[in-house]
Amino acid sequence: MYQADEKRYEEMKYNRCGASGLQLPAVSLGLWHNFGSNGNFDNMQDMCHTAFDHGITHFDLANNYGPVPGSAEENFGRILAKGLGRYRDELIISTKAGYDMWPGPYGNWGSKKYLVASLDQSLKRMGLDYVDIFYHHRPDPNTPLEETVRALDGIVKSGKALYVGISNYNKEQTIAAAELFKELGTPFIINQRKYSMFVRDIEKDGLKDYAAAHGIGIITFSPLAQGLLTDRYLHGIPEDSRVRTDGRFLKEAAIVEETLKKVRALNDLAAQRGQTLAQMALSWILRDGDITSEHLSPHRSWIISVLYMQPHSVKKRDAELRRFWHKKAGACKNIADTGLYVIFRRKSARSGNPETGSPSYYRRSWKPSVHPGF
Repeated sequence: MYQADEKRYEEMKYNRCGASGLQLPAVSLGLWHNFGSNGNFDNMQDMCHTAFDHGITHFDLANNYGPVPGSAEENFGRILAKGLGRYRDELIISTKAGYDMWPGPYGNWGSKKYLVASLDQSLKRMGLDYVDIFYHHRPDPNTPLEETVRALDGIVKSGKALYVGISNYNKEQTIAAAELFKELGTPFIINQRKYSMFVRDIEKDGLKDYAAAHGIGIITFSPLAQGLLTDRYLHGIPEDSRVRTDGRFLKEAAIVEETLKKVRALNDLAAQRGQTLAQMALSWILRDGDITSEHLSPHRSWIISVLYMQPHSVKKRDAELRRFWHKKAGACKNIADTGLYVIFRRKSARSGNPETGSPSYYRRSWKPSVHPGF
């Protein structure tokens, strides 16, 4: 039977989710990839245990995560039943509905019928009575927003979710939903959006600043741009990479020389900071306190030990790194020349200080004998 590490809460940082009382770990485990019917169950279980042992309490799912749709929830339910579930009161479990899940007109989008039925199915697959956060996964252009919002409010009142969130809503859509949730008194606390050095839509449409100013949490996905913001593709496309083994989200056509030029410039900058590119990319997401949590979907548990803990731990280097950026602002010039400006800026006191850790830090003494490429 799984026994969690007694020191699991010593290093993880927890951030208040918007204006709510809920705190989320700075890093969350997303079950988007590698938890489907084509994955190795022992590896899935090891990743969940390793995550929790490092203070990662938030496990993020959706009804359609797989492949096949629903299989990630089924596998997570098995992991809970085999031991992790004994810590249910220490876990934040979320799921979503909004994409195509079953045939016919009632298995997609944002109607009340779909959302209620989908959550019932998700709870059954995971063996749970409730989830901590239930999201509407994407805006529905054909269902009145009032219906979707009232459905989420009713789900909370039914006891099947403690909080609600939205995903892939832009700033204007978020404002409209937030006003309705406020009228109903619904505990709407978070928006989940894609965000990385390469994908910065939440800055461009103003959502990032709006959410920070109005007490709405933001959790990000794909902070490593499906692996592009690592050293994984610096020297070609590995045969065991996500491009080759999956290909649903990161396409080979996206790995062009113009993009690789930016990646190489960033990789050089990360080396100046004493980090890997992946570590710097994760630190950048959390740089100013506006982002509540970032979630990633690793394929091995050692990545959690080596990579996930780095962005928010070992505070002693914070001042040193800040001095680096004030002194070396010109170091970003080579990146600006490639069309990517990523200087780490000081944020106002409202958002607190960014925390960047040492890449040599490990929760345990174990580390790979040969440093692997991420």
